[in-house]
Amino acid sequence: MTTSTTSDSSASTPLLDLQALVVAVRRRRRLWCSLALLGFVLGAAFAVLRPPPPTAATKVLVAHQEDQPNDTGTLIRTDVELLKTTRIASKALQALKSPEKPEDFMQDYRGTGITNNLMRIDVTADTEEKAVARAKALADAFVADHVRRMRETAKAEAKALLEQRERMRDELAKVNEAIGERDPESDSKESASIESLFARRAELNSRIADFAQRAEEARVGTPRLIAGTQIVDAPRAVPHSLPKAAVTSAGIGLVLGLVLGLAVAAVGTVVADRPVLRRQIAANLGASVIAELPRLPRRSARLWQLRRTRAARSRLTTSLARTVRGSAEPVSLLELGCARTTSVIALDVARALAAEGPVVIVDGLPGAQLAGRRQEPGDPDVVAGEDAASVPQQTRRLGVGSVAPGTAWTDLRFLGGRTVLVVRAGHGSAAWLHTVARQLADLDIPVIGVVLIDPDPRDRTDGTLWDGLHTALRGPFRRMTRPNGGGTAHAVQAVGDGPPRTERPPVPAARAANSDQEAR
Repeated sequence: MTTSTTSDSSASTPLLDLQALVVAVRRRRRLWCSLALLGFVLGAAFAVLRPPPPTAATKVLVAHQEDQPNDTGTLIRTDVELLKTTRIASKALQALKSPEKPEDFMQDYRGTGITNNLMRIDVTADTEEKAVARAKALADAFVADHVRRMRETAKAEAKALLEQRERMRDELAKVNEAIGERDPESDSKESASIESLFARRAELNSRIADFAQRAEEARVGTPRLIAGTQIVDAPRAVPHSLPKAAVTSAGIGLVLGLVLGLAVAAVGTVVADRPVLRRQIAANLGASVIAELPRLPRRSARLWQLRRTRAARSRLTTSLARTVRGSAEPVSLLELGCARTTSVIALDVARALAAEGPVVIVDGLPGAQLAGRRQEPGDPDVVAGEDAASVPQQTRRLGVGSVAPGTAWTDLRFLGGRTVLVVRAGHGSAAWLHTVARQLADLDIPVIGVVLIDPDPRDRTDGTLWDGLHTALRGPFRRMTRPNGGGTAHAVQAVGDGPPRTERPPVPAARAANSDQEAR
């Protein structure tokens, strides 16, 4: 039955939880905001430190003999590529009397097709005057080359048409000679041959006239194309605005940095697999979230944040104090990623219990953080973990320890027979949360509940486990309670009688920092 329950749970779990991904990325806003700010600064600095070189621009109207209304820009793209040839670059450099190599000069200019017949030429140089001179020389070289090619094309076409016309004339002369040699008074067979010769002569006359007309049109059309190819916008320096360039570069850097930051945060979230939602943490630990507490605010926090945190701490202290009073065994607070907050919670709970009798805090945190601090008037006694045996039996004990990597698991039993896990959201990986639940189950330390530190304020998921049978990897049925420290858990006894149910001790509910959130 456990296998079927686990398989059903795996089938219902999505491969990628988008809600958890969004929450985790939002929690890492410092990362992507920092990268966005860095991109903004680098973009602005790049525009200031590396301004663009002086640039001049001109526009050339290019007429083509093959122009069509439905042209997709093929002809103007051809002209742009022709502009980037050593022949035109050499002509421009000759006009400028410059010793520069055409290959180097080609790196300093570019052509852009604006329409089917309009091309923009941009040229960079050391100064604006030199850029304007280069743009003019380059435009003149392109126009001259285009005109030369149009003339050569028209001349070659006209020559071909005239040669074809001459061949037709030679054939026409042979036909006329054949007609002159025939006798008009011949028989009917000769008459049919003469009629075909006359028809051929008429066809040749028509074709000769057509070739002559087409040759004339080729000659006449060339001046129109030559006159249509011209510089329509004189070369001029392109104005450069440093503030505008800085704003543009900064905006581009901001967007790129933001996209990079979001991508890094998303990938890091998926790879790290650190649960941040209540239901994820509860499912991985196999225990319900009983309370939430915002991260302890800094000194610069706003007044309303301090009030909200104090109210949440007060509710949590009351709830944990009530739980400790009703427990027959010592209770411990085990932290994961929030040692300082756990110390504060332990002191608050100990102060609340001090009115009913002596209370001692057993400090099992790495470095004995509580035992080594200076004790203030009214604070409960704090002893280190190795001195826990010296505490009298009639004195109520409250253990404080850690389940972070490197924990000595066997020492946790001396802190308390039952525990409350204090976990910071997004700190431990899912694998480590499973490890914590498994180790506590092997030590027979029931988990009363989980106190979630620094939760996502927009988290509306449920952190209560109604049936936690599939959540722990080992010992899932003995995890909860052992009456008076011994015996068998009720869940274990019920395994052979019917469907297993996880029974939990009654746990008080503590409302979270936000008024609309409550974890039971």
